[in-house]
Amino acid sequence: MPADTRTRILRAVTALAIVAILFALLVWWQPSGLYNWLKAAHIIAVISWMAGMLYLPRLFVYHTAAEVGSVQSETFKVMERRLLTAIINPAMIATWVLGLWLAWDGGWFQSPWLHAKIALVLILSGIHGMFARWVRDFAADRNTHSQRFYRFLNEAPTLLMIVIVILVVVKPF
Repeated sequence: MPADTRTRILRAVTALAIVAILFALLVWWQPSGLYNWLKAAHIIAVISWMAGMLYLPRLFVYHTAAEVGSVQSETFKVMERRLLTAIINPAMIATWVLGLWLAWDGGWFQSPWLHAKIALVLILSGIHGMFARWVRDFAADRNTHSQRFYRFLNEAPTLLMIVIVILVVVKPF
């Protein structure tokens, strides 16, 4: 493993450890208003995750049009990898951790709307996994999908987000 890769991994692990320790201290300390602060952090994580989930397939559309091995294609590979590893992955993890804590602390686990929301977030997480696989495929110059495919798929996170927000705000059942 190259030294640069080891350095990046070490930085990422260190950052995650610091965040985990701070989160554990906050939960242990239970300051007043903690629920609202963690809800705000959850919303920020969701926004970050969704921004990446909406942008990455758009990069795939443009990458599909780039000639394999070209400077443009290599630039897209870097953009896709960094977007996935620096924004989308951490934001998804934070969304899940904070969301599950909020559901537990708020006593929402018996609510049917939350069950529907979790099912939709699981589907969104599956799409996230497909995006990660396609980032690896593009990195290895093995893309097999068309621009039209990625344009169509770009709509799935948007539709899921709309339904999830309605479930959380309206709580229809």
